[in-house]
Amino acid sequence: MTHSSNKYIVLLLTAALLSACSITKKYERPSTISTDKLYRDQASADSTTIANMPWQTVFKDEKLNTLIQKGLDQNLNLKNAIENIVQARASLLQSKLAYYPTLNLDASATRTKQSEAGLNFPAGININTLTTTYKLGLSTSWEADIWGKLSSSKRAALATYLGTDAARQAVQTQLIADIANNYFLLLAYDKQLVITQETLESRIKNVQTIKDLKEGAIVTGAAVVQSEANQHAAEVLIPDLKRNIRETENAIHILLGEAPGPIDRGVLGTQVIPDNLAIGLPSQLLQNRPDVRQAEFNLRTAFEMTNMAKTYFYPSLTLTASGGFSNLQLTDFFTNSIFYSLIGGLTQPLFNQGINKMRLTTAQSQQVQAYNNFQQSLLVAGQEVSNALYAYQMAADKEDSREKQIEALEKAVDYTQQLLEYSSATNYTDVLTSQQNLLAAQLSGVNDNLQKLQAVVDLYRALGGGWK
Repeated sequence: MTHSSNKYIVLLLTAALLSACSITKKYERPSTISTDKLYRDQASADSTTIANMPWQTVFKDEKLNTLIQKGLDQNLNLKNAIENIVQARASLLQSKLAYYPTLNLDASATRTKQSEAGLNFPAGININTLTTTYKLGLSTSWEADIWGKLSSSKRAALATYLGTDAARQAVQTQLIADIANNYFLLLAYDKQLVITQETLESRIKNVQTIKDLKEGAIVTGAAVVQSEANQHAAEVLIPDLKRNIRETENAIHILLGEAPGPIDRGVLGTQVIPDNLAIGLPSQLLQNRPDVRQAEFNLRTAFEMTNMAKTYFYPSLTLTASGGFSNLQLTDFFTNSIFYSLIGGLTQPLFNQGINKMRLTTAQSQQVQAYNNFQQSLLVAGQEVSNALYAYQMAADKEDSREKQIEALEKAVDYTQQLLEYSSATNYTDVLTSQQNLLAAQLSGVNDNLQKLQAVVDLYRALGGGWK
């Protein structure tokens, strides 16, 4: 190869490397992605957020924390998410190794048989020759990353790997929230069962009281029948509550990766929630919400795939080399039997049935979809934070009124029963109505408490808490 030819190749490669900068782009977060006003009716300049609190600090119930830790150790969905990370890490390593040349070892023995008919031998004589060729060699191939194809592939693999890690974090935050919400639901069912059983005991006594009053001609037989119906109305609630308790216990065990069984738990009245439910800034969702981070990593992957698709329109430079030993005899195999070759070539696509164009069109479309998914994940995150915070506020607003309602209904039950027993100023319908209203208010009070606890759990998850 002449000096002028070498100079030409160097100039060609230099120009190619310089132009590569305009073919592939560096990823930057789209400027159209905005977190402004994601939290409805909330304007805060404080970056403090409960998302940065460890889950062991958010939840004070040690029995709940034990369940959460067991779930993190045993949950099958979380284990699968971890395996996705293993697979993505392997793909990332493979993309890094693509920068290095391949190396193959070839060892062979080839036996050939050749007829020498037609050569200068007497007529009718056909001599066959049998030869064996022994070969031992190495071959290598390397593609120069002129246009950034391999670099884009590596960056795409890295984004995919980071996305699978963010997906694992999202599974973890959801798992913690599911265990906590089901745990609080279980405590609420326990409390409602206790209230209903106590109400049933009271109504059984009330039936006897009404029967005694009938004997004294204070009430009629209709009051006795009504009191018995009121007793049975409380009884029919108990089987449903017990079924709910068992199903919730079983659901928690599934989250723990275990067979169904009982759950060791505390009581609803002892649950403590954080004093300050700080939500921070909407922009912090970009770092704290694993699913939002995963959506952006998916966008980065799609961006790099578009970069790769562009490089297929440009020539590729491949260097191949091979060398070794080849001989007809093993005895002098390593003498006078060396062979080698070195080939460098540029391959420019001219016509390949539109594959490159369709590849680029598909990659660009998938990038648009990934962008839309990223934007959607932010909107959903803002909605979930807004809903959880408002649910907590509404549950808190009901506390005082619900307490006063229950207190008033308890007095109403006492007053109407006393009036029924000692005067004719009321009838049993008034007693029945006040008793039914009291039970309904007590059960609703439990639901209010549950709503408040679950709103805290949902807010913690919505802000991205639980994976740090």
